[in-house]
Amino acid sequence: MDSLGTFTDILLDHVAPQIQNAVVENELMVYGILGFIKLQAGEYMIVITGCQRVGTLMQGYDVLRATTFQILPIARNTNNLSSQQLDDEQKYVQLLENHLRSNGFYFSYRYNITLSIQKQAYLANKGRDYSWRDADARFFWNRYLSEKLISATFSHFILPVIQGFVSINPSVINNRAITFALISRRSQERAGTRFFSRGLDEYGFASNFVESEQLLLCDPSKSLVQNNLIRASYIQTRGSVPALWAQIPNTRYTPKLWVNANLADEKVIGASRAHFDQQIQYYGPQILVNLTNTKGYEYPVGQLYAAIVKELSNPDLKYIHFDFHHECRKMRWHRVQLLVDQLEPDLRQQGYCLYDASSSEQDPVLRKEQTSVLRTNCMDCLDRTNVVQSTLGRWVLTRQLREIGILQSTEVIENDEQFMQIFKNVWADNADGLSIPYSGTGALKTDYTRTGRRTRIGMINDFNNSAIRYIKNNFLDGSRQDGIDLILGKYRVPQTSLRSPFRATPSSIIIKLMPLYLLISFTLFLMVLFAPELFSIQSSVVYITALSFTFAVTTTCWLFIQQNGAEFVDWPKLIPYQAPPRASLQEEGSVINDGSNIPNQLEANVKNKASDFINKWTNRRNSTAILNEAEQGYELMAPFKKDT
Repeated sequence: MDSLGTFTDILLDHVAPQIQNAVVENELMVYGILGFIKLQAGEYMIVITGCQRVGTLMQGYDVLRATTFQILPIARNTNNLSSQQLDDEQKYVQLLENHLRSNGFYFSYRYNITLSIQKQAYLANKGRDYSWRDADARFFWNRYLSEKLISATFSHFILPVIQGFVSINPSVINNRAITFALISRRSQERAGTRFFSRGLDEYGFASNFVESEQLLLCDPSKSLVQNNLIRASYIQTRGSVPALWAQIPNTRYTPKLWVNANLADEKVIGASRAHFDQQIQYYGPQILVNLTNTKGYEYPVGQLYAAIVKELSNPDLKYIHFDFHHECRKMRWHRVQLLVDQLEPDLRQQGYCLYDASSSEQDPVLRKEQTSVLRTNCMDCLDRTNVVQSTLGRWVLTRQLREIGILQSTEVIENDEQFMQIFKNVWADNADGLSIPYSGTGALKTDYTRTGRRTRIGMINDFNNSAIRYIKNNFLDGSRQDGIDLILGKYRVPQTSLRSPFRATPSSIIIKLMPLYLLISFTLFLMVLFAPELFSIQSSVVYITALSFTFAVTTTCWLFIQQNGAEFVDWPKLIPYQAPPRASLQEEGSVINDGSNIPNQLEANVKNKASDFINKWTNRRNSTAILNEAEQGYELMAPFKKDT
């Protein structure tokens, strides 16, 4: 790899002189320095020790995926640490290792992977060469880890790394060589796991915010080499509903919903205003596509979103609500085209980026610019969102290919089956790549993205992923959230505190053993029921007594877990999760409105109507209909009937 060799040469030029008679204990090939982090025993350097080439965007502009890392201790001092602190040190390192191992990180030595083609064109017009200083801080995932390098002005070692997804695919369309790429950049400003990171924070940063850039690269029709001098790109964004809301894990499949609908409170409306001000500054006017349900427990979130946009009265915001599950019910997934038809005037007006560096007589020219952006969301901004974004990306791609001259004015890219297979797989892989860091599993509905239709196998996979999501989101996500907070510097390890953040209270340990009691009692119940001879039970009285006792214990354990669900959730330990007051939380799926001065429209549309919908939904939560009223339920049991 030429680019890897370049980095190695730079590294060798800057290392300290070799010490005479020194003994080399271990040699390590390093492809980049992720940064430094300080724990209790001292500082550690995190380096990239393995990577694979994803592809080449332009000549010499390789993008690589980091595959392995190593955390190297620097000047560790463990003499003054207690046994508890040593245990904590191992847990901190384990959190870092788990985060690095389970997420996708991408980097490039010559290409500014944090910036879109259009933003790079702006810098090129100013005569600016590639520099880490131009990196977009939102997607500079190792910005905190690089602080020591930045303060020491070691510019050659600063390597901006993004978390998300990158795919680069050479192909041929109508006998023209092209490169199709997709780069999705996850924001690190409000990073977190699914139920521990929802909505906005006080600064207007949205959970699970992602910028996805679809690229089409090629050369003029008579070119004999492929340098990808003609570059077209299209940007879409996704992010959690831009309001103050949360879901409180409680071991139930559908967690409690909390919504702050007091728009008279400046802190509430101010967070949404700050979010859209930031987005308009980055991308221009916003076309807001909301895919949440118009009934069930998602309804209040969607109505609050609409009320916020109306309250802001910003001419640069256009709001569209498309009930994905309702419009595409009964597996009619082709009806996503209805949304495309509705958005077509806006898509034509916003355009896309077209950067032309093919002329040898003049400097590269930015021929077209994208003037606005489509911001899409559902509840998680994963599954439904990816289906819609891929559909919009396909529509824009046809227009780009026509303008470049690869397609005729009457042709559409859907007719090229070979390329469409690449396109569908890329967007489906993108769905998985963005879903795993947030939800813990691959995305749902990827069978539609890959094949263009819903399949039974796809529904079975969705069922499995939904079950795994339930387990991870309730019982494993606390440590995943801790890893995110630690590596991003949201939590900085104190150097003087002797109290361990990982220590659990004795009462919580006893409570968390309750699932084990449930498993044991249920197993004994089944054994007594079907194999009483294992216990040498011969009397019917003893049999009935044993059966009743094990059933009673099982039922008691189950009811205890249901009534005290929050006690069994794996909560973050480094930065404790700030849940709304328990007095404000009602039954599963209920809505909490903080504040009494709710605007009239919101009071009518949310407080009254939402209560009616949710009361109906709550009264039948023992039915399989619950799975069709919640987002997770739709994705878990979409094709099943609503009656039981």
